[in-house]
Amino acid sequence: MIISMEKYVYQMFILGLGNHINALKKGLGGVIFFTKDIQSEEQLKQKINLINEHSVIPPFISIDQEGGRVERTENIRTKRLSAREAYKNNTLMKQSDEIAKELLSWGFNLNFAPCVDVNTNPDNPIIGERAFSDNPDEVIKGGKIFIEAMRKYGIIPCIKHFPGHGDADKDSHLTLPVIDLTLNEMEKIHIKPFKYFADNIEMIMVAHLHCTCFDKHVVPASLSNNAVGYLRNNLNYQGVLISDDMVMKGVQAYGSIEACIKGINAGLDMFIFRNSDANTLAMIDKLVQIVEKDKNLQDKVMKSYERISALKSRL
Repeated sequence: MIISMEKYVYQMFILGLGNHINALKKGLGGVIFFTKDIQSEEQLKQKINLINEHSVIPPFISIDQEGGRVERTENIRTKRLSAREAYKNNTLMKQSDEIAKELLSWGFNLNFAPCVDVNTNPDNPIIGERAFSDNPDEVIKGGKIFIEAMRKYGIIPCIKHFPGHGDADKDSHLTLPVIDLTLNEMEKIHIKPFKYFADNIEMIMVAHLHCTCFDKHVVPASLSNNAVGYLRNNLNYQGVLISDDMVMKGVQAYGSIEACIKGINAGLDMFIFRNSDANTLAMIDKLVQIVEKDKNLQDKVMKSYERISALKSRL
């Protein structure tokens, strides 16, 4: 089957609900659900069935379902314990199993979890109890439990937020946090869980934060040749790399098209945009036109498509 460059580029995007049906017909890579999108179990299943029916290429049906503060199903079920509390109480295995089983029953196939951030900053406004621990070895143990539960029910796990959001003192939804640690410090603590999982994890989410150990000039890790290159070259990661939500303030200073081009050149395979409005679709269409005229971008898009399709073949 011959696939157009439009479909190759659209496969790189996971969008929120909105004009997603039009995007699915162009080859959209997947859809992400937020709390506002989920009102009842029956309504949720109907939406997912509709998404599958309109997809020209099987889509990722995704959600952030960590447990605790970040659980998108609060309109249809009581929230569970946070990752940290479930791990401390030795109920993480049971809770993770329940989460995966529910996601499968509703029709999801991708969960943007677990967080394998090491929460070393007690004043961290974005991670906190979402992390299993402030100890990297405990984070690895918690991550293994959660990942195994997802796989048991055929849900793709995605670890986040490389290279580690645990030392941040600002929220990347609102600004660009700066992590001012040496590479040695990052490797001993924050990168350690990512290194552990790198040879056997389906997807890694890259954060919108500036790490001075990778770049002296200010650039989000998600768009950094050095940060993303570290995953590919130093950790030899061969799976799918996806951005955190591209509408977050930590990355939007570049504008969506320029940010996506920088991300592709750095080595990202996919981008999340919580918006699926006319502006977002117009941006992707403009990106298609740019890629069609740039051989280097075309080569990178094709490599990303190979990684994405290899992962989707396991669904």
